Amino acid sequence: MPCIWKARGESRPPSSETMAEQLSVSPLIVDILWNRGMASVEEMDRFLSPGLRHLAQPSEIPGLMDAAEVVVRGLAAGRTLAVWGDYDVDGITATVLLKEFFAARGIAIMHHLPNRMEEGYGMNVPGVERLAAQGAGVLLTVDCGISDIAPVARARELGMLVAVTDHHLPGDTLPDAHAICDPRLREGGPCDDLAGVGVAFMLACALNRMLPGEPMDVRPLLDLVALGTVADVVQLTGQNRILVKNGLLVIKDAARPGMAALKMVSEYERKAELGAGQIGFNLAPRVNAAGRMGDPGKALALLLAPSLDEAMPIARELDAINLERRRQEQDIAEEALAQAETMRHMAGLVLHADHWHPGIIGIVASRVVERYYRPTLMLCSREDTGLLKGSGRSISEFDLHESLKSVSPLLAGFGGHKQAAGLSLDPANLDALRQGFNEAVIAKLGPEPLTPTLKLDRQLPFGEITNTLLNELELLQPFGLGNPEPVFASAPVTVAEYRLFGRDNEHVKLVLADAESGARLSGKAWRMGREFPRNTKGQAMRFAFTPKIDRYRGIPSIDLRIRDWLV
Repeated sequence: MPCIWKARGESRPPSSETMAEQLSVSPLIVDILWNRGMASVEEMDRFLSPGLRHLAQPSEIPGLMDAAEVVVRGLAAGRTLAVWGDYDVDGITATVLLKEFFAARGIAIMHHLPNRMEEGYGMNVPGVERLAAQGAGVLLTVDCGISDIAPVARARELGMLVAVTDHHLPGDTLPDAHAICDPRLREGGPCDDLAGVGVAFMLACALNRMLPGEPMDVRPLLDLVALGTVADVVQLTGQNRILVKNGLLVIKDAARPGMAALKMVSEYERKAELGAGQIGFNLAPRVNAAGRMGDPGKALALLLAPSLDEAMPIARELDAINLERRRQEQDIAEEALAQAETMRHMAGLVLHADHWHPGIIGIVASRVVERYYRPTLMLCSREDTGLLKGSGRSISEFDLHESLKSVSPLLAGFGGHKQAAGLSLDPANLDALRQGFNEAVIAKLGPEPLTPTLKLDRQLPFGEITNTLLNELELLQPFGLGNPEPVFASAPVTVAEYRLFGRDNEHVKLVLADAESGARLSGKAWRMGREFPRNTKGQAMRFAFTPKIDRYRGIPSIDLRIRDWLV
């Protein structure tokens, strides 16, 4: 939808050229960093070169050393360790990371990844009982557990040592585990925004020093950290920036057969250098598809595969599952957007159809938010429980997790973050939830839907867009939440060519001509086919865009990703 254009900052550092010379970058890069809150050469240098030496100590994460001590104590007593993960990319990569870490230290462990369709999110009592029956004496959770009161209590009844590691917001009551590690237990620390796999990596770093025997080199595990962190859409600043930036280098090398296979079925070369966007839009969905459609074990087997010959068939299967997921996503999106169109009078949207797939509604909720810029909950039926299961997505101005607290008497359960959450409820409470959620949004934002703000880094003439500049912009990677891709504004340029493309003509391809520099640049407006004005050929317009290097068919060229326009 159309945006309000707003400059990210109006000032320039007093010594932009000098700072740029010290950093060996162009003044434009210095201007971008300055207007994103970096005021010194040292701060900018750390951002541009986020080495592992800048990582926080594991002891700075609340409860991490306690969790490590519980694990070490249990292993020293001869107990068998079981890791309980989650079915999304974050939980799968965290589980793979710990299995690989312990295997390298000569310790065999058990694991459990819940089936989304049969077990739902988080821990459950029957699963805990099965692990106990199989001989587990230490239970370690990753990416879950902070709200699993009953399953943790049952694990302790069965004699297990229990260490919870999670990164989700804790509730008013914590589980009665022997140790609880969660960065969000104490706000204001350097690791507040770690994903579950980031917490698991820091735990592995601590255990690496505490376990007897020769420590392993944990750096090869960073590809898993990057994949899980990018997929979980957490802030890509601070500690996450360090982990992901270094993890992308490991993904580029693709020494892990499963990662190589994943890149190849995503139509990249094995040694291709990928950014966070390519990870998030191509690699992560194929891993996520396994858990979303039912069995996360396939993704775990891929990432643990010992050879490319064993990894490729699994990667192809995940690719096929992802294609089916995308087909279902399109069908659900069409129904959800049609339903949302009938609710334009609502400030907060609660959409529902019994037959929607529970593993896909979260993705579609994001598309609804993108179209209408309103907090959105999407619900479907869980036949095994008789409850409705939901996923929510929000806008930057609205805390979804807090809003669900206000309607919690209507819910059977909920959890998540400010921008994304999951919930369940009795179908009889659906209408009350619609009303209560709408009232919560109005109380915070007012009755009229907000217009999204598009922050622009500065105006950028087409004549200044060169391959050298684009290579420098890549230094700002990884892009994501907290570190968005730079967006620039054009002067008025002429639409020289215009056409729609895609299955339903949902995308727009343009060629834009700048009379001042004589430059002609191609650009694409993804999923904007309905909104982009017709009959614009030959017309002067201004565009908000992100310049990219397009390497389609191996021939690098400059391409603009169109974000918005002014006629």
